Amino acid sequence: MISKPLRAAEREVRHTATPVIALGVAIAILYFGRVLFITSLIAVMLAFILEPFVLLLMRIRFPRSLASFVVCAAALSLLYLMGLGAYSQLSGLAEDLPRYGQRIGELAEDISQKVEALEKRTYELVVPAPKQQPPPPPPDVSRKKRRPVENVVPVPGAIPEVRIHEDSSPIKQFISVRLGSFYQILLMASFVPFLVYFTLSWHDHIYRSFLQFFQGEDRTAAARSLQGIAEMVRAFVVGNSVLGLLLAAASSLAFWTIHLPYALLVGPLSGFLSLVPYAGLPLAALPPLFVALTAYQSISGYLAVVAIVSVFHLLALNLLYPKFVGSRVHLNPLAVTFSLMIWGFLWDAPGLLLAIPMTAAFKAVCDNVTGLRPIGKFLGD
Repeated sequence: MISKPLRAAEREVRHTATPVIALGVAIAILYFGRVLFITSLIAVMLAFILEPFVLLLMRIRFPRSLASFVVCAAALSLLYLMGLGAYSQLSGLAEDLPRYGQRIGELAEDISQKVEALEKRTYELVVPAPKQQPPPPPPDVSRKKRRPVENVVPVPGAIPEVRIHEDSSPIKQFISVRLGSFYQILLMASFVPFLVYFTLSWHDHIYRSFLQFFQGEDRTAAARSLQGIAEMVRAFVVGNSVLGLLLAAASSLAFWTIHLPYALLVGPLSGFLSLVPYAGLPLAALPPLFVALTAYQSISGYLAVVAIVSVFHLLALNLLYPKFVGSRVHLNPLAVTFSLMIWGFLWDAPGLLLAIPMTAAFKAVCDNVTGLRPIGKFLGD
């Protein structure tokens, strides 16, 4: 018979192993199903952005289904117009790519020459000049023995060696590897408009049906959690969208003022990239610095671009972001850093963009569930 201490130890092992196994399974599901989850989360976030416009139309006696359709159609039309504007800017940029390539080549050659000159000067300073020695006497040609030339007679019937070169082009390998994933991403992206529409039109039904899974106090906690998630995600998404639009407009105007080419393209790119956590400033500076290669010949123009991007980034981070977003998220820097690391590892670049709202949503759930409130306090500020 099994003794009582052994049974207790077995129960303790099972009690510890079950959450670990469940966590491992959850991480595997999130990793291998990242395209599905990313698509769903993007659709939900877009629905949160468009929900106030649906409610506005419902106040003037529009049915929810019709209001959702009108708002989604208007959003797609606006996205199409923005795509046309971006396409016109990108087509002009594509025509100027040879000039940018030539300019980059000139800069690379100039830098390499400066580096070589610096290495030469350093070598001359560190290594002393060798003493000059008299040149060796010329060799006596008459004493050299001439080796007889051997005639190579081909062997009859010999088969020449033929080397088969395998086609291992890195470009073809990259295309073959990435084509499947690109098709999967494109397929999932085609579902986003439909997911947004059905999320908006069936909002009330989804809310009531979800609460049916809980009873008593659990239903009240679930309702409060949903309300907290909705308020937080809406504040985060709408706040970042408004802040990105403000930065895009200000950056475009500032770049146009200093006569930077393609200001209407690099301005929005710089404005929205400035909102990326931690790496926002260098990412926001890359597009305007690239298009400035053919516009400025002196370093003052590049310094002006960097100054504009830095000023807008610091103003947005220290003045506007706390008012638009920070008052609703309530996450401490350690939790934000760990969430960026974890979701960036699982979902790459989309994980970095979705890490903060997902972590804040998890904190909203922890704040309304009694057993998880210590975790919510740990994540909070």
